[in-house]
Formats: sequence, C-alpha cells, structure tokens
Amino acid sequence: MPNDFQMNMTIETNRDAEPRLIAEPGLAARVAAIVEPVIEGMGFRLVRVRISGAEGCTVQIMAERPDGTLTIEDCEELSRGLSPVLDVADPVDRAYRLEISSPGMDRPLVRKSDFERHTGHQVRIEMSVAAEGRKRFRGTLTGVEGESARVLRDDAKPDEKPDVLLPIEDMAEAKLVLTDALIAEVLRRGKAEAREALEAMNENNPREPHGKKSPANHARPRNFRPAGGKSRRAAQHEGE
Repeated sequence: MPNDFQMNMTIETNRDAEPRLIAEPGLAARVAAIVEPVIEGMGFRLVRVRISGAEGCTVQIMAERPDGTLTIEDCEELSRGLSPVLDVADPVDRAYRLEISSPGMDRPLVRKSDFERHTGHQVRIEMSVAAEGRKRFRGTLTGVEGESARVLRDDAKPDEKPDVLLPIEDMAEAKLVLTDALIAEVLRRGKAEAREALEAMNENNPREPHGKKSPANHARPRNFRPAGGKSRRAAQHEGE
C-alpha cells in the first residue's frame, strides 16, 4: 500500500493529469480506481483496465508514458509497483493473472488528446448513449470540437448524415482501426525517435582519438515480447 509520501506525491501529480473521458464499468472500474493514482505517481498514464475470464481470470492494465510509449522495462516496473497494491486492496475475489500491456497500434482512445493526436485515422466507436439514432460508428476521425469528436462515417447510407459529432463522454469504447496509413505513421514516428536517440547517444559518446568510438548502450527493442510470465503476475508489451 502506498505510504504517506507516495500518496502526497500522487496527489501533486494528479493536479495537472488529463482525465480519461471513457472509463470502464463494474469491477474493472474498481480496479482502475485503485491503480490509477499509483500509475500516475510513477509517471505513467492509465489507458484501460479489462478483466477477462478466458483461461482463468486475467486483469489487464493498459498504460503508457505521456508521449504514448511503453517499453518492456516500463511494464516490469509497473508490475512491481502495482502487485503489492492490488494484493492489499484485493478487489478481485478469485485468483487472477496480472498483465501490464502497452496500447498497441490499434489503441483505445480514452482522452481528448488521444482523439486530437489521431485525427485523420480510421476509428470504430461504440456509444453508451445513442447518437443520431445509433450506437455504432465507423469512419475517419476528422477533429475534436469541445468535448466531442467529429467522425466522417464510411458506412452512411444515402439518406443518412455522414458527418457526425459524438460526445466523448457518451462513448463506451473508441478504438483506432489498423490501416496501412496508421502503420506507416507509427513506423515513421519510430524511425524519428530512433534517429533522435542515436543523435543523443552520439552527443553523449563522442568519437575518441584515432577514430575509436566510446562504448554504446544498446536498448532493448520496443516491440520485444518477454517469455511466459509467472502464474499470477506477468508483464507484457503488446496491444490487442
């Protein structure tokens, strides 16, 4: 359980934290209420909690850094930080396997900034409150207006309005659709980040005399998948 110092640090961190506008119901919501302050206190953001009964009970906690990334080392750090908190709070009344995962390419959108950042990409949205007489939408995310997302539907019939404005807080789920354009953008972003990391490494490790280079640390690739986890606690780095 976090001590007083950790709780104070978390409260200070949460003052400027961007809230999730799309949250989970029921037991997953109770787990989220327990883990979210701890996750933010560690410098990460909660994306989603999902509880599955397939092959035993699995509690999946999806998280990321503020820039949208999450390494396998981050997953392991979060697993170590959250396991004792969940053991003490004990919100799940049966044995379960804890998974920490990154959002992945076809990630859930839960914050206003998620919708802003991925404008121009295909989305699939399930509404908890019907809009325009329906609950399911699929199309291109064209922008954000206030607390609503504008979507150009790709399945609109001739007599239906193709351009819709959907309140984000009325959504049960919003998720990117994996397309060639999305994959290309993620790859471009990954190459840019790798180039920046290499430039920073070269600045910190300048060439030595006679053309020799200082030793460089090699980071584990971001899409590294660990071996099978423990029977109850596990960390993974992958989306759905």
